[in-house]
Amino acid sequence: MIKIYLAGGFQSGWQDKVKAAFVNAEYFDPRLKEPKMNKLDEISTWDFLRIKQSDIVFAYMERINPSGFGLSVEIGYARGINKTIILVLEKNHEIHKDKHLQFLTCVADVVFDDLDSAIEFLKSFD
Repeated sequence: MIKIYLAGGFQSGWQDKVKAAFVNAEYFDPRLKEPKMNKLDEISTWDFLRIKQSDIVFAYMERINPSGFGLSVEIGYARGINKTIILVLEKNHEIHKDKHLQFLTCVADVVFDDLDSAIEFLKSFD
């Protein structure tokens, strides 16, 4: 079974849409860490271990994501250990300039500008 790490914001619940559309996978969803972790070193250790265990990192930089720094670190780490990266980079970001976010595309294997297209691509791994 393919293993997928879900990188991105926690506000909209997009992770549930991905999981519902592609059920033949094991997901590492940082929203569901148990026990809940508060210290940065504990959080990053969990994230990096799960990225190592994954086949694919599915990263979603929503236009409403207030930061994107965590996603940036996660996909940079994933590239460093040669993981497959599917990046969704929405346009018209509310906080950052789109031209600055384009740098994220340098580490991705494939880039989409909408979630639905990326999910359709993910289904090709079934």
